[in-house]
Amino acid sequence: MALLLYHIFAFFALFSYGIYHLVSATRSFFKPFSPSSSSSRPAAGGADYIARPYYTLPVSGHRHHFLSHLPLYLAILSVILSIIHHAFLSSAAPNRFASLQTAAALLLFLLLAVSLLLPLPLPPDLIFLLASLSFAILYSVSSAYQTSDLQSKCESLSSTVSATSAAFALALALHPRLFLADLALAASVSLQGLWALQTGLSLYVEGFIPEGCHRLLDVSDGSTRCELEESRIRAAALLDLAFVLHAAFVAVVAVAVYAAVAWTSGSGLPRRHNGGSYDALPTCSSSGGLCDLDHVQMKAIAKNSLQA
Repeated sequence: MALLLYHIFAFFALFSYGIYHLVSATRSFFKPFSPSSSSSRPAAGGADYIARPYYTLPVSGHRHHFLSHLPLYLAILSVILSIIHHAFLSSAAPNRFASLQTAAALLLFLLLAVSLLLPLPLPPDLIFLLASLSFAILYSVSSAYQTSDLQSKCESLSSTVSATSAAFALALALHPRLFLADLALAASVSLQGLWALQTGLSLYVEGFIPEGCHRLLDVSDGSTRCELEESRIRAAALLDLAFVLHAAFVAVVAVAVYAAVAWTSGSGLPRRHNGGSYDALPTCSSSGGLCDLDHVQMKAIAKNSLQA
Protein backbone atom coordinates (compact mmCIF):
# COMPACT_ATOMS: atom_id res chain seq x y z
CA MET A 1 0.00 0.00 0.00
CA ALA A 2 2.85 2.36 0.82
CA LEU A 3 4.43 1.79 -2.59
CA LEU A 4 1.14 2.55 -4.34
CA LEU A 5 0.75 5.78 -2.34
CA TYR A 6 4.27 6.81 -3.32
CA HIS A 7 3.54 6.25 -7.02
CA ILE A 8 0.35 8.32 -6.70
CA PHE A 9 2.32 11.06 -4.99
CA ALA A 10 4.96 10.95 -7.74
CA PHE A 11 2.21 11.24 -10.33
CA PHE A 12 0.73 14.41 -8.80
CA ALA A 13 4.16 16.00 -8.26
CA LEU A 14 5.64 15.28 -11.70
CA PHE A 15 2.53 15.72 -13.81
CA SER A 16 1.49 19.02 -12.19
CA TYR A 17 4.98 20.51 -12.38
CA GLY A 18 5.38 19.41 -15.98
CA ILE A 19 2.10 21.07 -16.96
CA TYR A 20 3.03 24.20 -15.01
CA HIS A 21 6.37 24.46 -16.81
CA LEU A 22 4.66 23.75 -20.13
CA VAL A 23 2.19 26.61 -19.66
CA SER A 24 4.83 29.00 -18.31
CA ALA A 25 7.29 28.32 -21.10
CA THR A 26 4.60 28.79 -23.75
CA ARG A 27 3.49 32.07 -22.16
CA SER A 28 7.08 33.25 -22.15
CA PHE A 29 7.40 32.31 -25.81
CA PHE A 30 4.35 34.39 -26.75
CA LYS A 31 5.19 37.25 -24.39
CA PRO A 32 4.35 40.62 -26.05
CA PHE A 33 7.26 42.67 -27.27
CA SER A 34 8.42 45.67 -25.33
CA PRO A 35 8.00 49.17 -26.86
CA SER A 36 11.68 49.18 -27.75
CA SER A 37 11.34 46.02 -29.82
CA SER A 38 12.09 46.30 -33.51
CA SER A 39 9.12 46.29 -35.85
CA SER A 40 10.90 43.91 -38.16
CA ARG A 41 10.49 41.03 -35.68
CA PRO A 42 7.76 38.49 -36.36
CA ALA A 43 4.43 38.89 -34.64
CA ALA A 44 4.31 35.25 -33.67
CA GLY A 45 6.66 35.85 -30.74
CA GLY A 46 9.72 33.98 -29.66
CA ALA A 47 12.41 36.37 -30.89
CA ASP A 48 13.44 37.18 -27.33
CA TYR A 49 12.74 33.72 -25.94
CA ILE A 50 15.36 32.02 -23.75
CA ALA A 51 14.53 28.84 -21.85
CA ARG A 52 14.64 29.02 -18.08
CA PRO A 53 14.76 26.17 -15.58
CA TYR A 54 11.99 27.72 -13.52
CA TYR A 55 9.24 30.31 -14.05
CA THR A 56 7.81 32.30 -11.15
CA LEU A 57 4.09 32.81 -10.68
CA PRO A 58 2.90 36.22 -11.96
CA VAL A 59 1.44 37.41 -8.65
CA SER A 60 1.64 40.62 -6.64
CA GLY A 61 0.79 41.59 -3.09
CA HIS A 62 2.19 41.60 0.41
CA ARG A 63 3.45 38.01 0.15
CA HIS A 64 4.73 38.39 -3.39
CA HIS A 65 8.00 36.50 -2.82
CA PHE A 66 6.41 33.44 -1.22
CA LEU A 67 3.55 33.12 -3.71
CA SER A 68 5.71 33.73 -6.77
CA HIS A 69 8.03 30.89 -5.72
CA LEU A 70 5.28 28.57 -4.45
CA PRO A 71 5.73 26.01 -7.30
CA LEU A 72 9.44 25.83 -6.52
CA TYR A 73 8.78 25.32 -2.80
CA LEU A 74 6.35 22.52 -3.60
CA ALA A 75 8.88 20.94 -5.96
CA ILE A 76 11.58 21.06 -3.26
CA LEU A 77 9.22 19.44 -0.76
CA SER A 78 8.33 16.71 -3.26
CA VAL A 79 11.99 15.96 -3.97
CA ILE A 80 12.79 15.78 -0.25
CA LEU A 81 9.97 13.28 0.30
CA SER A 82 11.18 11.23 -2.66
CA ILE A 83 14.73 11.17 -1.29
CA ILE A 84 13.45 9.99 2.10
CA HIS A 85 11.42 7.25 0.43
CA HIS A 86 14.32 5.90 -1.66
CA ALA A 87 17.05 6.31 0.95
CA PHE A 88 15.27 5.10 4.09
CA LEU A 89 11.91 3.48 3.32
CA SER A 90 12.86 1.22 0.42
CA SER A 91 14.19 -1.76 2.37
CA ALA A 92 14.07 -4.51 -0.26
CA ALA A 93 17.55 -6.03 -0.53
CA PRO A 94 17.68 -6.49 -4.34
CA ASN A 95 16.68 -2.86 -4.92
CA ARG A 96 18.71 -1.29 -2.12
CA PHE A 97 21.58 -0.05 -4.27
CA ALA A 98 19.21 1.12 -7.00
CA SER A 99 17.22 3.10 -4.43
CA LEU A 100 20.38 4.73 -3.09
CA GLN A 101 21.47 5.73 -6.60
CA THR A 102 18.02 7.16 -7.27
CA ALA A 103 18.24 9.11 -4.03
CA ALA A 104 21.63 10.48 -5.11
CA ALA A 105 20.20 11.66 -8.44
CA LEU A 106 17.25 13.26 -6.64
CA LEU A 107 19.69 14.94 -4.25
CA LEU A 108 21.30 16.65 -7.23
CA PHE A 109 17.85 17.83 -8.35
CA LEU A 110 17.28 19.15 -4.82
CA LEU A 111 20.52 21.13 -4.88
CA LEU A 112 19.62 22.61 -8.26
CA ALA A 113 16.16 23.62 -7.01
CA VAL A 114 17.59 25.24 -3.87
CA SER A 115 20.18 27.11 -5.94
CA LEU A 116 17.34 28.89 -7.77
CA LEU A 117 16.43 30.62 -4.49
CA LEU A 118 19.92 32.00 -3.90
CA PRO A 119 20.67 35.70 -4.51
CA LEU A 120 23.10 34.66 -7.24
CA PRO A 121 21.65 31.49 -8.80
CA LEU A 122 23.57 29.27 -11.16
CA PRO A 123 23.49 30.12 -14.88
CA PRO A 124 20.55 28.49 -16.68
CA ASP A 125 22.79 26.57 -19.08
CA LEU A 126 24.72 25.04 -16.17
CA ILE A 127 21.45 24.09 -14.43
CA PHE A 128 20.18 22.39 -17.59
CA LEU A 129 23.51 20.57 -17.94
CA LEU A 130 23.40 19.26 -14.37
CA ALA A 131 19.73 18.35 -14.80
CA SER A 132 20.69 16.36 -17.88
CA LEU A 133 23.27 14.53 -15.77
CA SER A 134 20.62 13.74 -13.14
CA PHE A 135 18.22 12.41 -15.75
CA ALA A 136 21.04 10.29 -17.17
CA ILE A 137 21.69 8.79 -13.72
CA LEU A 138 18.00 7.96 -13.36
CA TYR A 139 18.11 6.33 -16.80
CA SER A 140 21.09 4.17 -15.87
CA VAL A 141 19.49 3.10 -12.58
CA SER A 142 16.14 2.23 -14.16
CA SER A 143 17.72 0.21 -16.96
CA ALA A 144 20.32 -1.62 -14.87
CA TYR A 145 18.30 -3.11 -12.00
CA GLN A 146 15.50 -5.52 -12.81
CA THR A 147 13.54 -7.62 -10.30
CA SER A 148 10.31 -9.05 -11.67
CA ASP A 149 8.82 -9.35 -15.13
CA LEU A 150 6.32 -6.50 -14.94
CA GLN A 151 8.53 -4.26 -12.85
CA SER A 152 11.38 -4.77 -15.31
CA LYS A 153 9.13 -3.68 -18.19
CA CYS A 154 7.82 -0.65 -16.27
CA GLU A 155 11.34 0.43 -15.31
CA SER A 156 12.52 -0.03 -18.89
CA LEU A 157 9.84 2.33 -20.22
CA SER A 158 10.54 4.78 -17.37
CA SER A 159 14.22 4.78 -18.30
CA THR A 160 13.24 5.68 -21.87
CA VAL A 161 11.46 8.79 -20.60
CA SER A 162 14.47 9.66 -18.40
CA ALA A 163 16.82 9.34 -21.37
CA THR A 164 14.55 11.60 -23.41
CA SER A 165 14.49 14.19 -20.64
CA ALA A 166 18.29 14.05 -20.42
CA ALA A 167 18.59 14.65 -24.16
CA PHE A 168 16.26 17.65 -24.14
CA ALA A 169 17.93 19.15 -21.05
CA LEU A 170 21.31 18.82 -22.75
CA ALA A 171 19.90 20.46 -25.89
CA LEU A 172 18.70 23.42 -23.79
CA ALA A 173 22.11 23.68 -22.11
CA LEU A 174 23.73 24.01 -25.53
CA HIS A 175 20.98 26.00 -27.28
CA PRO A 176 18.75 27.83 -24.76
CA ARG A 177 16.55 29.34 -27.50
CA LEU A 178 15.15 25.96 -28.58
CA PHE A 179 11.54 26.40 -27.54
CA LEU A 180 10.53 22.98 -28.83
CA ALA A 181 13.17 21.36 -26.61
CA ASP A 182 11.80 23.22 -23.58
CA LEU A 183 8.29 22.17 -24.54
CA ALA A 184 9.37 18.56 -24.97
CA LEU A 185 11.24 18.56 -21.65
CA ALA A 186 8.13 19.72 -19.78
CA ALA A 187 6.03 17.13 -21.63
CA SER A 188 8.50 14.37 -20.73
CA VAL A 189 8.28 15.28 -17.03
CA SER A 190 4.48 15.06 -17.24
CA LEU A 191 4.77 11.73 -19.05
CA GLN A 192 7.06 10.45 -16.29
CA GLY A 193 4.37 11.34 -13.78
CA LEU A 194 1.67 9.53 -15.74
CA TRP A 195 3.87 6.49 -16.08
CA ALA A 196 4.58 6.48 -12.34
CA LEU A 197 0.83 6.21 -11.78
CA GLN A 198 0.50 3.46 -14.38
CA THR A 199 3.40 1.56 -12.78
CA GLY A 200 1.78 1.73 -9.37
CA LEU A 201 -1.53 0.48 -10.72
CA SER A 202 -0.01 -2.31 -12.81
CA LEU A 203 2.16 -3.63 -9.98
CA TYR A 204 0.16 -3.14 -6.82
CA VAL A 205 -3.57 -3.05 -7.71
CA GLU A 206 -5.15 -6.43 -8.41
CA GLY A 207 -7.66 -5.05 -10.89
CA PHE A 208 -4.89 -3.60 -13.09
CA ILE A 209 -2.43 -6.50 -12.98
CA PRO A 210 -2.50 -8.22 -16.41
CA GLU A 211 -4.14 -11.62 -16.69
CA GLY A 212 -1.77 -14.48 -15.99
CA CYS A 213 0.40 -12.43 -13.62
CA HIS A 214 0.28 -12.14 -9.85
CA ARG A 215 2.04 -10.47 -6.96
CA LEU A 216 4.76 -12.30 -5.06
CA LEU A 217 3.47 -12.10 -1.50
CA ASP A 218 6.68 -13.53 -0.02
CA VAL A 219 8.75 -10.65 -1.42
CA SER A 220 8.96 -7.46 0.62
CA ASP A 221 8.81 -5.10 -2.33
CA GLY A 222 5.58 -6.65 -3.65
CA SER A 223 7.00 -7.64 -7.04
CA THR A 224 4.68 -8.97 -9.74
CA ARG A 225 5.57 -11.94 -11.92
CA CYS A 226 4.04 -13.81 -14.86
CA GLU A 227 4.25 -17.58 -14.72
CA LEU A 228 3.83 -18.40 -18.42
CA GLU A 229 5.83 -16.95 -21.29
CA GLU A 230 2.63 -16.17 -23.16
CA SER A 231 1.31 -14.21 -20.19
CA ARG A 232 4.57 -12.29 -19.93
CA ILE A 233 4.50 -11.32 -23.60
CA ARG A 234 0.86 -10.28 -23.35
CA ALA A 235 1.56 -8.19 -20.25
CA ALA A 236 4.51 -6.49 -21.95
CA ALA A 237 2.33 -5.67 -24.96
CA LEU A 238 -0.34 -4.18 -22.71
CA LEU A 239 2.25 -2.00 -20.97
CA ASP A 240 3.60 -0.87 -24.34
CA LEU A 241 0.07 0.06 -25.41
CA ALA A 242 -0.53 1.94 -22.15
CA PHE A 243 2.74 3.83 -22.62
CA VAL A 244 1.80 4.86 -26.15
CA LEU A 245 -1.61 6.06 -24.95
CA HIS A 246 -0.01 8.10 -22.16
CA ALA A 247 2.47 9.63 -24.61
CA ALA A 248 -0.34 10.50 -27.02
CA PHE A 249 -2.34 12.08 -24.20
CA VAL A 250 0.62 14.24 -23.15
CA ALA A 251 1.18 15.27 -26.77
CA VAL A 252 -2.47 16.32 -27.09
CA VAL A 253 -2.22 18.30 -23.86
CA ALA A 254 0.95 20.04 -25.08
CA VAL A 255 -0.68 21.00 -28.39
CA ALA A 256 -3.82 22.19 -26.58
CA VAL A 257 -1.77 24.35 -24.19
CA TYR A 258 0.19 25.82 -27.08
CA ALA A 259 -2.97 26.61 -29.03
CA ALA A 260 -4.74 28.10 -26.01
CA VAL A 261 -1.83 30.35 -25.07
CA ALA A 262 -1.33 31.39 -28.71
CA TRP A 263 -5.03 32.26 -28.99
CA THR A 264 -5.16 34.26 -25.76
CA SER A 265 -1.99 36.14 -26.69
CA GLY A 266 -3.39 37.03 -30.13
CA SER A 267 -0.61 35.33 -32.05
CA GLY A 268 -1.13 35.22 -35.78
CA LEU A 269 -3.82 37.95 -35.73
CA PRO A 270 -3.27 41.49 -37.02
CA ARG A 271 -2.25 43.56 -34.05
CA ARG A 272 -0.53 46.86 -33.32
CA HIS A 273 2.67 47.12 -31.34
CA ASN A 274 2.74 50.29 -29.27
CA GLY A 275 5.74 52.39 -30.07
CA GLY A 276 6.67 50.39 -33.14
CA SER A 277 7.14 51.89 -36.57
CA TYR A 278 5.19 50.85 -39.63
CA ASP A 279 6.54 50.03 -43.06
CA ALA A 280 5.20 52.21 -45.86
CA LEU A 281 2.72 50.49 -48.14
CA PRO A 282 3.74 50.36 -51.81
CA THR A 283 1.65 52.79 -53.88
CA CYS A 284 3.54 52.75 -57.17
CA SER A 285 4.27 50.10 -59.70
CA SER A 286 7.74 48.68 -60.01
CA SER A 287 8.42 50.60 -63.25
CA GLY A 288 7.49 53.92 -61.69
CA GLY A 289 5.57 55.09 -64.77
CA LEU A 290 2.15 55.36 -63.12
CA CYS A 291 3.64 57.13 -60.13
CA ASP A 292 5.25 59.79 -62.40
CA LEU A 293 1.99 60.29 -64.34
CA ASP A 294 0.03 60.88 -61.12
CA HIS A 295 2.67 63.36 -60.01
CA VAL A 296 2.41 65.37 -63.26
CA GLN A 297 -1.39 65.43 -63.11
CA MET A 298 -1.38 66.70 -59.52
CA LYS A 299 1.03 69.50 -60.46
CA ALA A 300 -1.22 70.56 -63.35
CA ILE A 301 -4.31 70.63 -61.13
CA ALA A 302 -2.49 72.69 -58.50
CA LYS A 303 -1.29 75.23 -61.18
CA ASN A 304 -4.80 75.67 -62.64
CA SER A 305 -6.26 76.27 -59.20
CA LEU A 306 -3.71 79.02 -58.47
CA GLN A 307 -4.35 80.78 -61.78
CA ALA A 308 -8.09 80.80 -61.09
